[in-house]
Amino acid sequence: MMTTKKTVLITGANQGLGFETAKQLAELGYYVYMGSRDRSKGIAAQKKLNESGLSDVEFIEIDVTDINSIKSAKQELAAKTQQLDVLINNAGISGGSPQNMSTYEMENLRKVFETNFFGAVQTTQQFIDLLKESAAPRIVNVSSGLGSLQFSNSHDFAFYAYGCSKTALNAFTVSLAKEFRNTNFKINSVEPGYTATNLNQYQGTQTVEEAVGIIVKSATLGHDAPTGKFFWKEGEFAW
Repeated sequence: MMTTKKTVLITGANQGLGFETAKQLAELGYYVYMGSRDRSKGIAAQKKLNESGLSDVEFIEIDVTDINSIKSAKQELAAKTQQLDVLINNAGISGGSPQNMSTYEMENLRKVFETNFFGAVQTTQQFIDLLKESAAPRIVNVSSGLGSLQFSNSHDFAFYAYGCSKTALNAFTVSLAKEFRNTNFKINSVEPGYTATNLNQYQGTQTVEEAVGIIVKSATLGHDAPTGKFFWKEGEFAW
Protein backbone atom coordinates (compact mmCIF):
# COMPACT_ATOMS: atom_id res chain seq x y z
CA MET A 1 0.00 0.00 0.00
CA MET A 2 1.32 3.42 -0.95
CA THR A 3 1.88 5.74 2.00
CA THR A 4 1.49 9.52 2.12
CA LYS A 5 3.85 9.85 5.06
CA LYS A 6 7.50 10.74 4.68
CA THR A 7 9.47 7.55 4.22
CA VAL A 8 12.85 6.49 5.53
CA LEU A 9 15.03 3.45 4.91
CA ILE A 10 17.54 2.57 7.61
CA THR A 11 20.13 -0.12 6.97
CA GLY A 12 21.16 -2.27 9.91
CA ALA A 13 17.95 -1.34 11.74
CA ASN A 14 17.34 -4.59 13.59
CA GLN A 15 19.50 -3.54 16.58
CA GLY A 16 21.53 -0.79 18.19
CA LEU A 17 21.59 2.69 16.69
CA GLY A 18 19.53 1.63 13.68
CA PHE A 19 16.72 0.21 15.78
CA GLU A 20 16.54 3.23 18.07
CA THR A 21 16.62 5.58 15.06
CA ALA A 22 13.71 3.65 13.55
CA LYS A 23 11.79 3.98 16.79
CA GLN A 24 12.35 7.72 17.14
CA LEU A 25 11.56 8.54 13.50
CA ALA A 26 8.40 6.44 13.66
CA GLU A 27 7.41 8.41 16.75
CA LEU A 28 7.91 11.59 14.71
CA GLY A 29 5.44 10.36 12.09
CA TYR A 30 7.73 8.84 9.46
CA TYR A 31 6.95 5.56 7.75
CA VAL A 32 10.04 3.52 8.50
CA TYR A 33 11.51 0.69 6.47
CA MET A 34 13.79 -1.27 8.78
CA GLY A 35 16.59 -2.77 6.74
CA SER A 36 18.21 -5.96 8.00
CA ARG A 37 20.30 -8.61 6.28
CA ASP A 38 18.97 -11.24 8.70
CA ARG A 39 15.31 -11.88 7.97
CA SER A 40 14.39 -13.37 11.35
CA LYS A 41 16.09 -10.54 13.26
CA GLY A 42 14.43 -7.95 11.04
CA ILE A 43 10.98 -9.41 11.56
CA ALA A 44 11.58 -9.60 15.32
CA ALA A 45 12.66 -5.94 15.38
CA GLN A 46 9.54 -4.86 13.50
CA LYS A 47 7.36 -6.90 15.85
CA LYS A 48 9.00 -5.26 18.87
CA LEU A 49 8.14 -1.79 17.60
CA ASN A 50 4.65 -2.88 16.59
CA GLU A 51 4.07 -4.16 20.12
CA SER A 52 5.15 -0.80 21.51
CA GLY A 53 2.37 0.87 19.50
CA LEU A 54 4.30 1.88 16.39
CA SER A 55 2.47 0.49 13.37
CA ASP A 56 4.17 2.48 10.58
CA VAL A 57 7.32 0.38 10.56
CA GLU A 58 8.10 -2.41 8.15
CA PHE A 59 10.99 -4.81 7.80
CA ILE A 60 12.79 -5.00 4.47
CA GLU A 61 15.54 -7.52 3.79
CA ILE A 62 18.76 -5.93 2.57
CA ASP A 63 22.38 -7.00 2.74
CA VAL A 64 24.47 -3.96 1.80
CA THR A 65 27.39 -6.18 0.74
CA ASP A 66 25.23 -8.00 -1.84
CA ILE A 67 24.22 -5.95 -4.89
CA ASN A 68 21.46 -8.41 -5.78
CA SER A 69 20.00 -8.06 -2.29
CA ILE A 70 20.10 -4.26 -2.61
CA LYS A 71 18.40 -4.35 -6.02
CA SER A 72 15.73 -6.68 -4.66
CA ALA A 73 15.11 -4.35 -1.72
CA LYS A 74 14.87 -1.39 -4.09
CA GLN A 75 12.24 -3.19 -6.20
CA GLU A 76 10.29 -4.11 -3.09
CA LEU A 77 10.38 -0.54 -1.80
CA ALA A 78 9.42 0.93 -5.18
CA ALA A 79 6.31 -1.26 -5.14
CA LYS A 80 5.32 0.23 -1.77
CA THR A 81 6.14 3.92 -2.16
CA GLN A 82 6.62 6.40 -5.01
CA GLN A 83 9.50 8.12 -3.24
CA LEU A 84 12.08 7.75 -0.53
CA ASP A 85 12.56 10.84 1.61
CA VAL A 86 15.44 9.68 3.79
CA LEU A 87 18.21 7.11 3.44
CA ILE A 88 20.26 6.36 6.54
CA ASN A 89 23.38 4.33 5.79
CA ASN A 90 23.81 2.84 9.25
CA ALA A 91 24.89 -0.77 8.65
CA GLY A 92 28.47 -1.36 9.74
CA ILE A 93 30.95 -3.79 11.27
CA SER A 94 33.91 -3.17 13.58
CA GLY A 95 36.31 -5.65 12.02
CA GLY A 96 37.57 -7.02 15.31
CA SER A 97 40.65 -6.02 17.30
CA PRO A 98 43.56 -5.26 17.19
CA GLN A 99 43.73 -3.43 13.89
CA ASN A 100 47.31 -2.30 13.46
CA MET A 101 47.61 -1.50 9.77
CA SER A 102 51.06 -3.07 9.48
CA THR A 103 49.69 -6.51 10.34
CA TYR A 104 45.92 -6.41 9.80
CA GLU A 105 44.77 -9.20 7.49
CA MET A 106 43.81 -7.92 4.04
CA GLU A 107 40.79 -10.21 3.97
CA ASN A 108 39.46 -8.57 7.12
CA LEU A 109 40.22 -5.09 5.80
CA ARG A 110 38.25 -5.82 2.65
CA LYS A 111 35.32 -7.06 4.73
CA VAL A 112 35.30 -3.85 6.76
CA PHE A 113 35.33 -1.69 3.64
CA GLU A 114 32.78 -3.91 1.90
CA THR A 115 30.20 -3.13 4.57
CA ASN A 116 31.16 0.29 5.91
CA PHE A 117 32.11 1.98 2.63
CA PHE A 118 31.18 0.05 -0.51
CA GLY A 119 27.94 -1.07 1.10
CA ALA A 120 26.86 2.52 1.72
CA VAL A 121 27.92 3.62 -1.77
CA GLN A 122 26.09 0.91 -3.68
CA THR A 123 22.99 1.21 -1.50
CA THR A 124 22.89 4.94 -2.19
CA GLN A 125 23.39 4.41 -5.90
CA GLN A 126 20.49 1.96 -6.09
CA PHE A 127 18.07 4.15 -4.14
CA ILE A 128 19.05 7.53 -5.57
CA ASP A 129 16.22 7.55 -8.12
CA LEU A 130 13.60 7.08 -5.41
CA LEU A 131 15.28 9.83 -3.37
CA LYS A 132 15.12 12.18 -6.35
CA GLU A 133 11.32 11.83 -6.27
CA SER A 134 11.25 13.44 -2.83
CA ALA A 135 10.79 17.19 -2.44
CA ALA A 136 13.35 17.19 0.38
CA PRO A 137 15.66 14.16 0.13
CA ARG A 138 18.05 13.48 2.98
CA ILE A 139 21.00 11.07 3.14
CA VAL A 140 22.67 10.41 6.49
CA ASN A 141 25.93 8.46 6.56
CA VAL A 142 26.56 7.12 10.05
CA SER A 143 30.29 7.64 10.48
CA SER A 144 32.58 7.81 13.51
CA GLY A 145 35.02 10.17 15.14
CA LEU A 146 37.61 7.53 14.25
CA GLY A 147 37.01 8.51 10.63
CA SER A 148 38.23 12.04 11.37
CA LEU A 149 41.89 12.36 10.38
CA GLN A 150 42.36 15.32 12.69
CA PHE A 151 40.71 13.61 15.66
CA SER A 152 42.40 10.23 15.17
CA ASN A 153 45.82 11.82 14.74
CA SER A 154 45.56 13.36 18.20
CA HIS A 155 44.22 10.27 20.02
CA ASP A 156 45.42 6.72 20.51
CA PHE A 157 42.82 4.21 19.35
CA ALA A 158 42.91 0.56 18.34
CA PHE A 159 40.29 0.58 15.57
CA TYR A 160 42.50 1.86 12.77
CA ALA A 161 41.04 -0.23 9.93
CA TYR A 162 37.53 0.67 11.03
CA GLY A 163 38.53 4.33 11.11
CA CYS A 164 39.92 4.14 7.57
CA SER A 165 36.59 2.82 6.31
CA LYS A 166 34.78 5.72 7.98
CA THR A 167 37.25 8.22 6.51
CA ALA A 168 36.35 6.84 3.09
CA LEU A 169 32.65 7.14 3.96
CA ASN A 170 33.19 10.79 4.89
CA ALA A 171 34.89 11.40 1.54
CA PHE A 172 31.84 9.85 -0.14
CA THR A 173 29.62 12.25 1.79
CA VAL A 174 31.59 15.27 0.56
CA SER A 175 31.68 14.04 -3.05
CA LEU A 176 27.97 13.23 -3.16
CA ALA A 177 26.99 16.49 -1.51
CA LYS A 178 28.97 18.42 -4.12
CA GLU A 179 27.32 16.45 -6.91
CA PHE A 180 23.88 17.44 -5.61
CA ARG A 181 24.75 20.88 -4.25
CA ASN A 182 22.27 22.69 -6.51
CA THR A 183 19.34 20.49 -5.52
CA ASN A 184 17.17 19.99 -2.43
CA PHE A 185 19.37 17.11 -1.23
CA LYS A 186 20.96 17.39 2.21
CA ILE A 187 23.77 14.85 2.56
CA ASN A 188 25.81 14.66 5.75
CA SER A 189 27.96 12.39 7.90
CA VAL A 190 27.27 12.03 11.61
CA GLU A 191 29.27 10.90 14.64
CA PRO A 192 26.87 9.40 17.21
CA GLY A 193 29.60 9.11 19.85
CA TYR A 194 30.96 6.17 21.84
CA THR A 195 27.76 4.21 22.34
CA ALA A 196 27.08 0.90 24.05
CA THR A 197 26.12 -1.37 21.14
CA ASN A 198 26.91 -4.83 19.83
CA LEU A 199 29.57 -3.20 17.61
CA ASN A 200 31.82 -2.62 20.64
CA GLN A 201 30.53 -5.39 22.93
CA TYR A 202 28.44 -2.75 24.77
CA GLN A 203 31.49 -0.94 26.13
CA GLY A 204 30.34 2.51 25.02
CA THR A 205 29.75 5.31 27.51
CA GLN A 206 26.34 6.46 26.29
CA THR A 207 23.03 4.78 25.49
CA VAL A 208 21.53 4.43 22.03
CA GLU A 209 18.72 6.74 23.15
CA GLU A 210 21.31 9.45 23.80
CA ALA A 211 23.34 8.74 20.67
CA VAL A 212 20.75 8.80 17.89
CA GLY A 213 19.74 12.41 18.42
CA ILE A 214 22.24 13.61 15.83
CA ILE A 215 21.08 10.94 13.34
CA VAL A 216 17.44 11.94 13.74
CA LYS A 217 18.33 15.63 13.52
CA SER A 218 20.26 15.11 10.27
CA ALA A 219 17.44 13.02 8.82
CA THR A 220 14.90 15.78 9.46
CA LEU A 221 16.89 18.84 8.36
CA GLY A 222 15.01 21.81 6.98
CA HIS A 223 15.46 23.51 3.62
CA ASP A 224 18.08 26.01 4.83
CA ALA A 225 20.23 23.41 6.61
CA PRO A 226 23.81 22.70 5.53
CA THR A 227 24.94 19.81 3.34
CA GLY A 228 28.29 18.09 2.94
CA LYS A 229 29.17 18.40 6.64
CA PHE A 230 30.22 16.13 9.50
CA PHE A 231 28.17 16.58 12.68
CA TRP A 232 28.04 15.33 16.25
CA LYS A 233 25.89 16.39 19.20
CA GLU A 234 28.07 19.43 19.90
CA GLY A 235 27.90 20.76 16.35
CA GLU A 236 30.29 20.39 13.43
CA PHE A 237 33.01 17.73 13.71
CA ALA A 238 36.49 18.02 12.19
CA TRP A 239 37.18 16.02 9.03
